[in-house]
Amino acid sequence: VSDVEVHKRLFVEMFGGTFVQKGPLMAVKFPNMLIALAQKAPTGPSQGTVMDHFGFKVRSMPEMLAAVRAAGYTVQQEFTGAEGFPNAYFLGPDGLRVEMQEDKTLPAKAIPNHIHFFTPQFESLLDWYTDTFALAKRNRGTIKTTADAGTVNLSFQNSREPVVGTKGRVIDHIGFELKDLAGFVKQLEAKGIKFDVAYRDVPSIGLKIAYITDPTG
Repeated sequence: VSDVEVHKRLFVEMFGGTFVQKGPLMAVKFPNMLIALAQKAPTGPSQGTVMDHFGFKVRSMPEMLAAVRAAGYTVQQEFTGAEGFPNAYFLGPDGLRVEMQEDKTLPAKAIPNHIHFFTPQFESLLDWYTDTFALAKRNRGTIKTTADAGTVNLSFQNSREPVVGTKGRVIDHIGFELKDLAGFVKQLEAKGIKFDVAYRDVPSIGLKIAYITDPTG
């Protein structure tokens, strides 16, 4: 992101997350997801990449839309979403595309709901994620090509325009938390999956990490 403070305000003040920092790792924490922020100007917005947007459930759509507009962000569209509730897209800082879906029963102001992929290879990409991470496919409303990773849904649909990989863009990558990363890495290597960053322990942030790139970048 080009300005960590701006993105922090979006997710802390508007969406009710909690800012946490350990060493160089800066993130906004939600009950089921961390949004990590790195100070580096992105090469472009999320729209136009395979990973088009984050989706959040929000308790009050009118309240959130008012806050979005007051912050100077562009509301792209208001519509009825795939699950039959009021939805809206807006463009946040650095062209970060966010979808909101109203759920008046929500105990929190907002919670992460889904990550949305758009690519002509959406069906094979869904298969890759479900096979690689042992996820179960399910329908999310009218969208039949989705799977859940914990309580965050991964949704896959066809793209109407050409799309590119995510590296360097405002949504650079997504992360999965695993019980035994070292063992998981060995399983993937046995399948022939190549790692961009090999398994390593990073004491400064208290994490063990490894990076791979999916078939669509």
